[in-house]
Amino acid sequence: MYNNWSLNVLYRGIDDPKLEADMKRLEELLGLLNKAVEALDKNDAAASLRRVIEVKEELTVLVRGLAGYFSLRRSVDSSDSAGASYQTKISAMLASATKDNVKFEKFAGTLENLEDVIGSDGLLSQYKFYFEEIKNDMSHMMSDEAEALFARMNISGGRAWGDLFSYLTSKVKVDYNGETTSLPFIRGLADSEDAQVRKAAFEAELACYDSIKDSVAFSLNSIKAQVNLEAELRGYEDPLAMTLDRARMKKATLDAMLEAMREAMPDFRKYLRHKATLLGYENGLPWYEILAPMGKAGSESFTAEYAHEYLVEHFASFAPDLAEMVDTAFKEEWIDFYPRAGKVGGAFCSNLPFVGQSRILTNFSGSFGSVVTLAHELGHAYHGQQIQSHRPLNTGYTMPVAETASNFNELIIVNDAISKATGEEKIRLIESQIQDSTQIIVDIYSRFLFEDEVIRRRKDTFLYADELEKIMINAQKEAYGDGLDPDCLHPYMWCCKSHYYSAGLSYYNFPYAFGGLFSRGLYAKYLEEGESFLPKYRELLRATTVDTVENVAAIAGIDLTRPEFWRESLKTITDQIETFIAETSK
Repeated sequence: MYNNWSLNVLYRGIDDPKLEADMKRLEELLGLLNKAVEALDKNDAAASLRRVIEVKEELTVLVRGLAGYFSLRRSVDSSDSAGASYQTKISAMLASATKDNVKFEKFAGTLENLEDVIGSDGLLSQYKFYFEEIKNDMSHMMSDEAEALFARMNISGGRAWGDLFSYLTSKVKVDYNGETTSLPFIRGLADSEDAQVRKAAFEAELACYDSIKDSVAFSLNSIKAQVNLEAELRGYEDPLAMTLDRARMKKATLDAMLEAMREAMPDFRKYLRHKATLLGYENGLPWYEILAPMGKAGSESFTAEYAHEYLVEHFASFAPDLAEMVDTAFKEEWIDFYPRAGKVGGAFCSNLPFVGQSRILTNFSGSFGSVVTLAHELGHAYHGQQIQSHRPLNTGYTMPVAETASNFNELIIVNDAISKATGEEKIRLIESQIQDSTQIIVDIYSRFLFEDEVIRRRKDTFLYADELEKIMINAQKEAYGDGLDPDCLHPYMWCCKSHYYSAGLSYYNFPYAFGGLFSRGLYAKYLEEGESFLPKYRELLRATTVDTVENVAAIAGIDLTRPEFWRESLKTITDQIETFIAETSK
């Protein structure tokens, strides 16, 4: 119960008869989709659209189950060759349907009376936003043939390069203390209580990249070249414009957030310099000390069983339905807990709204931080609960709002712990929260700067590993300033972060800053409004799949295009920094 997740709700294994039946049904549905698309008739538009939508709904549920199953299998076993074969087969089958999907979208997007057609049918009317997006996307669509070709080439292009990155980083051998270990394990020592361990782990980590950095550089270059090409072919100004459009987010919102973040950088650098002084460094904080714990940890250590009890108890005081879902997640084996060979590092949540569940991967260590990570991922699962009542084609939310419920959960757990702690334990918790905020503001800004420059320069040149290292170091210097020791930065942060390695999802960095700050603004609303905030919060989460980022925030009375909102959220962090400095300067 407290070890590996169960995927039986999807399939019981490669030899499950249901798997082969679903693969056969997938082929049948693709044929039905083709027939429904070929039969599209403007003289009978409502019935034509409905036939396609009905097939696409069943197809969506089926594909999410199939693709989700194999993706989850491979996340805990990167050498799963059977899963890889199925993924390739499914991708090829779906790529063959690209032309039909494009033809359908062009048919719907060019209907002059689309709004009337949608309004005339009960099923179609539930897809009002879905069809609005199709109409808006018309100016960025390629020809039917080009869309189909691009989708098929992506299988052996961007997706394959991303798979190579995952394989290399999960299999790379790290020499540490005379033994061989994994990259996820060695990175997990960054917050060790022992300063010598933190430094030795950092040095071992840097050394391991030498064996994979050139291959990873080829992966990054190839993916960003494809991203540049796609943005050009679709008529976007650049990949950032394409990302924002797909995120349903205005450039004005991103600019307002980045403006407020840059204004707050001096406060974060002040915190880092102060931490360096406390740890005995004179030239800023070395990279390997960024996650160094301060103060003293509480006496509690967490087993998975205790984490279960702890989280249910704490969430019950906020929202009973959240606590109930958390209890179910532990009891029904939604969670894969512990690190092991072949398992990817970090943590994630994969929502499965069509079965009313989620699956959570973590590398649980028993620390309070591990519990906070679980709370974070369970926030994603709670978000999934709010959207599962939507129609199948209305269950996809975008990058910026994806981190809302997860960060909100963190605030509930950590703020409660801070309120009950005293002395060195309280210092520990406050600094830990500031440390996390520094990651999603300062480090995320450095990652944004890095990716932006790589994308721009990749238009004209190939960037070898040594050049990528320079770009990363420069980005870190710009973001961290004099807060870090300039002679001890991390030149390979591009080599260990999976967020850079998706051809279909660029700039997966600023959404973390967005989620962290947006959730702080929402948490302030909760403290102000109490229980009356909860229905609004659930409505907001549910709306994330069927509205723009700005309209979602407006449900809570927030204007995201104003720097003032972001400044107010950042002030809750900078106030903590002042408290931490004052308490540790006595």
